[in-house]
Order: sequence, then structure tokens, then C-alpha cells
Amino acid sequence: MTNDPSTQTLSIEEEMKGSYLTYAMSVIIQRALPDVRDGLKPSQRRILVAMHDLNLGPRSKHRKCAKIAGDTSGNYHPHGESVIYPTLVRMAQPFNMRQPLVDGQGNFGSIDGDPPAAMRYTEARMTSATLEMLDDIDKNTVDFIPNYDETRSEPTVLPSRFPNLLVNGGQGIAVGMATNFAPHNAREICQGILTVLDNPEVTIPELMEVIPGPDFPTGGLICGRAGIKRAYALGRGVLTLRAKVHTEEEKNHQRLIVTEIPYQVSKSKLASDIADGVKEGRLSGISDVRDESDRTGIRLVIELKRGENDQVVLNQLFKHTGLQSSFGIQAIALVKGRPRTLNLKQLLLAYRDHRREVIRRRALYLLEKAEHKAHILRGLLIALDNIDRVIELIRSSRTVDDARTSLRAEFSLTRIQADAILQMRLQRLTGLEREKIEEDLEKTMAEIAELREILTSEARVIQIIREDVEALIAKYPDPRRSEITDIENEIDVEDLIAEEQMVVTQTQMGYVKRTPLAAYRAQGRGGKGITGGSAREGDFIKSLFVANTLDFVLYFTDRGKVYWLKVYQIPEGSRTSRGRAIVNLLPLEKDERVLSAIQVREFDDRMVMFATRKGYVKKTALNAFSRPKKTGIIAINIFDDDQLVGATLTGAGDDVVLSSANGMAIRFNEEDAREMGRVSRGVKGINLTDGDKVVSMAVVVAEDEGGALLTLCKNGYGKRTLFTEYRRQFRGGKGLKDIQANDRNGPVMTALSVTDNDDLMIMTAGGKLVRISASDIRPIGRNTQGMRLIRLNEGDVVSGAEKVESEDDEDPAGAEGADGAADAAVSDDQEAPPSADESASE
Repeated sequence: MTNDPSTQTLSIEEEMKGSYLTYAMSVIIQRALPDVRDGLKPSQRRILVAMHDLNLGPRSKHRKCAKIAGDTSGNYHPHGESVIYPTLVRMAQPFNMRQPLVDGQGNFGSIDGDPPAAMRYTEARMTSATLEMLDDIDKNTVDFIPNYDETRSEPTVLPSRFPNLLVNGGQGIAVGMATNFAPHNAREICQGILTVLDNPEVTIPELMEVIPGPDFPTGGLICGRAGIKRAYALGRGVLTLRAKVHTEEEKNHQRLIVTEIPYQVSKSKLASDIADGVKEGRLSGISDVRDESDRTGIRLVIELKRGENDQVVLNQLFKHTGLQSSFGIQAIALVKGRPRTLNLKQLLLAYRDHRREVIRRRALYLLEKAEHKAHILRGLLIALDNIDRVIELIRSSRTVDDARTSLRAEFSLTRIQADAILQMRLQRLTGLEREKIEEDLEKTMAEIAELREILTSEARVIQIIREDVEALIAKYPDPRRSEITDIENEIDVEDLIAEEQMVVTQTQMGYVKRTPLAAYRAQGRGGKGITGGSAREGDFIKSLFVANTLDFVLYFTDRGKVYWLKVYQIPEGSRTSRGRAIVNLLPLEKDERVLSAIQVREFDDRMVMFATRKGYVKKTALNAFSRPKKTGIIAINIFDDDQLVGATLTGAGDDVVLSSANGMAIRFNEEDAREMGRVSRGVKGINLTDGDKVVSMAVVVAEDEGGALLTLCKNGYGKRTLFTEYRRQFRGGKGLKDIQANDRNGPVMTALSVTDNDDLMIMTAGGKLVRISASDIRPIGRNTQGMRLIRLNEGDVVSGAEKVESEDDEDPAGAEGADGAADAAVSDDQEAPPSADESASE
């Protein structure tokens, strides 16, 4: 270590901390955050001051932006024209600023995201709003500081008679904080200022009666008022913005017409995102997108395919594109040099306080000027009253200083009055000029009295602010552009939907559709039937039910969530069409799978029974799911190591049968599971042994016990056993032996409730599908090995099974299904006798 006394030993940690804090405060105060008084950042303020220096008023000739940027950089903002010009451009863009501060001439960019022309090609001048911002700046209304090279002075803030911060908003990213103010309607903001002037104790809800919410330059819709209330009360909130869209009817299809888009969304990018969404499969039902916008406004045309539901397509667009976006409000501004988060009332009061200070400083400045003028006029009147003596004294003096001294001594004048007399012209000696001086003095004294009243009377200052604001209301009568919609009170789409019976189908691979019931014509007994759907290879119709267009369909997933769709929201398709992938209709998470679909017209007193892999069951009232949400809700609390097996409706007296992978089954009455809330996990339905898990849940309807439990094992073996073979037990027990899950059979894959009229579709891991009739499987007892239901290829195993309606037409599974059915019909693996252990008492 050196002993040089000029060397200092510093802690690198403390030095870095201090340097970073200095940098952070510099960014916050001198670059990123607007001042609450004029709503401008230093770069914006310096551009406007430079334009004021160039006298570029609203009626002046436009000047090249290169000149404006050059003067700003050379005189006030030494960061180069390349960083000044984009700031100048933004202040001239009507789609970014609610009330532009710069009047641009030339290419200043577009709402499509097109860049502006180079600054040597564009021209600009100030708007009337900017003149309001700069009004009285030369009357000592604000503080001035030396510029960067101390060659001139610049204002620290503008007088800002125009409430720029609230009208135009603004964005900025500082160190550790960011600000984002929403633009508003100038007339509404002025009304809010008047409200604060009338009642400084006004509340936020009362202010919202005159300022209902932001007003964006691009119009559009603001969905709901909750985000507005939060932002106005706390200074932070999130708004949901939507495009304004209407539907036009064509000959054989519909088209969506977008006329207004959310704030800060690029129209061209929006169109390209829609096209990309169609190509990638995220959006469906759209045949074409084209931009027909012109000088009169935006017109983005989205052509729909024939038979598509415009509301369903629109919901997809809202979800996957910029037709719906969020705008986060963070009202952070500099208050006396410190960043603060401000609510709506504090912002209005800050404007009032700033204008009050400006008016008082202007009055003090004008008072000094007026008193100086009155002082001179009094001296002139003294000279006129004694004009002969004044002339004599002046003529007898050798120099100007002698004359000044003589006048001051003779008439008790000040130096200023004496100089004014010496500079007075002879024409002012006339009587008419004397009258003018006396009138001028009288007016000046009245002005002085008024200025003194302003300085001593708070009410007079408030009155002046009021007059200024009322003048702004008359000057900026621009009507509101953004519409605030209360989603709950919007016109219900169902009012436009005709009630009609529909056949709703869902395939194993997750394709759904609705088809008018009339498309399925009545046939005579013994007919061949008609095709119910065209599924891709390896797919088949999993469920089919008839429902009204206004019925709900509740979709329960393996994550324990439930989603809603109205039947009319399911795309309509012909009898032979495949349908639409359900992932395009529901906001499912990655790898989330729909397990059950329940049709509901009314949320009555029925119950929904749930079962999980770990053996838990839960019964929840159906009316607990009566409030749909777009993103779905939790139907049952699923732990990380658990999974939902199924959900079904139950009524009083029904029984529930749970089947496990190890071949156990338990039957208990649904009343044994008490009613629980949505977010609960449930109670034990079956006591599983280590390594066992529940694979299915079946319901035994109280009025009908003629059904049977069809159990299917991994190696293709299974059996059908009447429900009467399963005695009712208490919930939470170990259950009864259902089937022998031994090496031959393998573990149980599923168990289904079937009747003689049902068919069974068996799926294998190798992609094989076999369809057999439940009536071809003769009923046998419990605790048996069962018979072969499907002959598997080497290495193949059963992956699952689904119950389908019995059909008389050809097998949709194809030749594989026919072979499988033959295997079942000629099975050589019949019921095997139980072993001694298996025959033991349970």
C-alpha cells in the first residue's frame, strides 16, 4: 500500500452503491419520469421551449424538424438529434396523444407501425395546447436554471394552463420503477378540476361521476369499471381494452368488421397475428383477413367461414390476438423532485396547486411592472403641474446629471421619475396628453388594486383558475372516443340465439360439434341408420346427447377444473363433419385433458360427484358451478400427486361404485359423502393398498339396477358383472374383490356402467380400436378372471375404453373392429374357476 497522501482508500462496495444511486436518481429525475405539474419529461419540455424560441406558433409557418431538433440539442438537450426526433414525433402522433402538442407536416408514422420520415423531410410547429402550456412563461411564473453550458436559461417546469399529464398521459421506465399514465378527455378532466375547486373534500367516486375513465386516442372499449376504480383510488390498476367490432351479414356467411382498436396496438401487426393464428390452428372459422382502412378511419375485415358462430370466433380473437389487450396504469410522477404514486384526486389537486402558484407569481410580476409605471406617471404629472419651473431648471443646468439633481431636489422626485421627465417629449405638454396620462394612471391604479387582491385573496385565485378551465372547456369540446362497457349489463348474446334442439357429439380425440336434431331424420325400425360424424383415423364418437342451444355444457378436466360452454358456442357442423378441437374453445392449460362433460339446463338441487386416483370422493351441489368464468374455476382441490378420475351427476338414493387398478371395487350410497365446497379435497371413498389407485367411477341409479359393471384389464381380459353382485358398503372401506388382477389379466384399466344396449370401444397403446357389444359379454360373478375381450398383438396393451351408443350401421372402427368383435364372439378364454384363496370369505 502506498503512503502517498493524495491517494484515498475506498470501499468498492460503498463506491458502487453510491455511484449506482446517483445514476438511478439522475435517470428518475432528469430523464424518465414526468413532472406532476406539466406532465412533461425534460426532453419533451426542452423541445417545446426550443420551438417557443423559434416562434413556431399554431399560425406560424412550419419549420424543418431537423432545425427544431438541432436547436434543442445545441441549446438545451445535448444528447443528439437522433434521440430528440423520436420524442418530437410522438408528440405529433394523434394515435398516441389525446391532444397532440406538435402539429406535424409530412410523414410522422402511422397506426400500422410505419416509421416516420427522416427529420430533414418533415416539418412541425406548436399546437394551441402547447401555447396554453407556455402561456405567461415570460412573466416570472416558473423558475429558470442555467442550461448545460450556462449560455442561456431553461425553465424547470412550464406554466401549463393546459392539464397535459391527465389529458395526454405518458410512459417512462426509470431505475426500479416505471410510470404509465392513461390519456383522458380534456373536457372531462376540466370538469373534474372544477369539481375539486368547488369542493376540495370531494371523494374519488364523486369525481368518477364527471371523469368516468380514460379516453384513448384510438377509441375502442374499456371492459368493466373495477380496474378504473382501483387506478383512480390507488394510482395503480389494470384496464382491459377491446376493439370495437360489429358483424355484417353476407349471402352465405358473416364477416367481422373492426372499426376501432385498443390503444398502442399496431393495426398491421394485428392483421398479421390473426393470419398467423389461423395458420397455426389457434384461430378457426376464419377464411380471410384484409385491411380496408382509408383516410376516413379503420376498417379491418375478418371473413368467417360458412356456418360459423361469430361470437365464438370473436372470443377466440379476443383471447389470442391484440383485439383485446391490457393497459396497466402506474401513476408515478415527480412531486417536488421526488417520485410519488398519485391517485386521481391528488393529480387534480397538484394541477390546482401549480396553477395557484403560477397565478400568484404572475400577479407579483405584473404588480411590480404596474407600480413602476404608476410611479413614472406620478412624476410626469408633477412635471406638468410645474412645467415652467421644470423648463427653467433644465435650461439652467449645464449637464443631464445637473438637471436630474435639480429636479430631484426641487420636487422630491426619485431618479426614475427624474429620468422620465428628462426623456419626456414636448408634445406631452399639451392638455390632451395630460388627460391621457391621468387616465393611464387611473387604469394602472385599478390594475394594481386588482393584482393586490389576487395576492391576498385565495378565492380570487380560485376564480381565475376556474375562468381558465372554463375557457379550455369551450376551446376543446372533443367528444369522448373510448366507450366504457359494464360487461354484466351488455346485451346478452343469448337474446339473439333461437332455441333449437341440437345433437352434441364429442370424439375420443377431443373434437366437438353441434348438429340440428332435424338433420337426423326419423327411420323405421330395423333401418341401417345414418352417419353421425366423420372422425379421423383412430378416433371415434365418445359421447352424444341432445341439448337445447341455451343449455350449459360443463367440461371437467383432469386438473380438477371446470369450464363452461353454452351449446350455441359449440361450432355447428354437418352430420359428416369432424367438428372443432375443444382446445380451441376452452382456455385449457398445456397437457390438460377433458374427462367428463355434463349437460345442464338449470343449476338445480342435484349433486356432482368427483373421484380421484388416490381414492378420494367429493360431493358438491350443482349450483356451486352456476357462475361461469372465462378462465374456468376450481371444481375440486387436486394435490400434486393426485388426479381427477371422473365427475358425474347423482341424485338422492343413487349409489357410487369405485374400481381400483388391483381389482377392488366398493359400492356405497351417495349420501355417505357429505356435501362440500368447490375448493375442498373431499373424503376417503375407498381405502387403497400401497401402489393401488382408482381407475373409474360408476353410478348405480336408484330406480334402475338392471345395469352391470364392465371391467377391462391391461392384457385384454375383462368381464361383465351385474350391479346386484356388489353389496352396499360404508364409504372408506377396502371394498370387494371385483376381478383378479393377476399376471394373465394385468391391472384394471377402466370399469364402466353398461346395459345390453351399449357398445364398448376398446383402445390399445398400439393404436388399435375394437368395438364390441356389451350384450355379447355374458354376465359372470365377482372375484373371477373374466374372458378375453380383445386379442392383442405382441407387446401391445389396452390403454382404455369408452362406452358408445349401439349402432346398426357399419363399424366406424373399420376392419380392426370387426376382427376384434369376432375375437370376442369366439373367445376360448371363458370364465376361470377361482382358486382356494379367491373363494375365501371377504
